[in-house]
Parts: sequence; C-alpha cells; structure tokens
Amino acid sequence: MNTYSNSKIASEPVRPRLHYRTRKELWCLLFIAPQVILFTLFTVYPIGMSYIYAFFNWNGYGPLKDYVGLDNFIETLLDPIFWNAFRNSLLFMAWIVVLQVPLALLLALLLNVQWLKGKVVYRTIYFLPVVTTTAVVGLVMRFIFGAYKGLVNEVLIRLGLLSAPIDWLGSIDTAFMIVVLVGIWKSFGMKLIYWLAGIQSLPKELFEAARIDGASAIQLLRYITVPLLLPVGSVIVLMSAVNALHVFDLVKSMTDGGPAFKTDMVDVYIYRYAFSGKGEARVGFASAAGVLYGIVVMVISLLLGLLVKLTGGRNKASL
Repeated sequence: MNTYSNSKIASEPVRPRLHYRTRKELWCLLFIAPQVILFTLFTVYPIGMSYIYAFFNWNGYGPLKDYVGLDNFIETLLDPIFWNAFRNSLLFMAWIVVLQVPLALLLALLLNVQWLKGKVVYRTIYFLPVVTTTAVVGLVMRFIFGAYKGLVNEVLIRLGLLSAPIDWLGSIDTAFMIVVLVGIWKSFGMKLIYWLAGIQSLPKELFEAARIDGASAIQLLRYITVPLLLPVGSVIVLMSAVNALHVFDLVKSMTDGGPAFKTDMVDVYIYRYAFSGKGEARVGFASAAGVLYGIVVMVISLLLGLLVKLTGGRNKASL
C-alpha cells in the first residue's frame, strides 16, 4: 500500500508540468508565427515559384501556358552578357574578400588596444554606413563621383592632381573599382564588429602567460591571435563572400550596370529582364538565370562552409 501511495504522489505533478510546457510552447509558436508566415509568403514561395516560372515563356501576367522546357536555361547559358555579369559578380566578391576582410581585422586589432581613447566613437563612425540605406548611398555616390562638380573632382583639381574632371562612374576604366570601393566602405563596419567580437572572446590568460615568457606584440599576433581567430575569420569570409555575390541596390543606384555593362551584376541582369522597362518583361527567362546563379551561390557556400568546418577542426586539434 505504501508503494501505491508513493507512486501516486510522484505521478501527480507530471500532468501540470506537461500542461505548463505545452502552454509555453504554444505561446512561443504564437509569437514566431507572424515571422514564419511572412518568410513563407515573401521568401519561400517566390523562390519555389521561380523554379516553375523558369520552364515557361511568361511575362508575369496571366496563366502559365507557354511551356518551353529547358529553352530559358539554354538561352541563359549562351548569352555572353550573362557571363559578363557572372564574371563581374565573382570579381566583386573577390575584391570584397581580399581587401575588406584583412583591413577590417587590422582596424579591429587597433581599436582593441588598451591605450586608445574614444573607441566607442570610432566604432560608431565605421558602423554608420552599415545602417544607411544602400540605395541612398548609391545616389549620394553618384554626385560625389560625378563628372560635373563632383566632390572628388573638385578636390583633386584644387589640389592640382587633375587638370580636368573625370567621369568616374561613366568610364570603363574606373567605374568597376569605384563600385568595389564603395561596396567595401558600405559594409566595412559589420566585418569590423565581427572581428572585434572574435578578438574580445580570446582567452586573456594565454596572452598574459606569453607576455611573462617574453613574447613581443608581433609574436603574440602571429602565434596566438591569428591561429585562434582562424575559425572566426573563416566564418567572416563565408558571410562576406555570400553577401558580396548578391549586390543589387548599390549597383542599380550608382551605375545601373553601365558603362557598357562594365559594372553589370547577375542580380541587375535578372532584374533587367524580369522588370524590363523596354519591351515585354521576361519573367521566365529571368527566373532561369536566377535558378542557375542560385545553384552557383549554393555550391560556393557549401565549399566555403566546408572550409569553415575544416578550419574549426584544425584549430581544436591544435589546442
């Protein structure tokens, strides 16, 4: 009898606990439901439908009737303008990763030193472009680099470095690198914050022990800081590369892909066909280009993700 009473007493709190957990989970689902619904409507559904549109010759209106099979994909692969935009997108990504990531690391190391005053002010200044609307930045840069009374030309002419104004965004020799430099400046603050977070998470005991052993600042950087930052750095490279492969609003507002498609990116190429202001829109063709480019981005992301995993594993093994 004692066994029965003890088991009854032990089982009584189970139901209220389960009821409480169920109610808690329902409240969590209720709060995330709006985000899930909006994400499904404006992200999952358009991506899924683009795979269907890619097999039709469709202008965005009316039912899907004109089935063309793989014709849109073949036309995309045979279009030299698509491959030009594809090459520009890869070059833009490469420049962003090669220039922005190490520069952000160097500045993060500088902003992390103890003797530097006004760190919060510097971090805020570098982070301000990140929260500024990209389209607005592009429009402002058009005036700054403009050939007629542009700020850059005015400064260089007054300093005697130029005798005549240059159309920075209208020249095939300078337009692409100007877009790259603006892109680096625009997202520089985000990479800086990532590096600062990684640096400040490093164990201080290792640095103190190394200083006691007589290690110099260069040795601390080479043998402790850089090896421990490799996992964080690989993640930053991954995010920088994936984000750089999808540059649209900056290019659209600055150059619209010109001059002579010199700054044309795949996202701008897709937009031009899907929402063409000249002639009939070709949503099916644009969807095929988007699907092909999406596959390429996915492959690059997987390869970089594998690099992140390998880097993290080697770092753990070394520790």
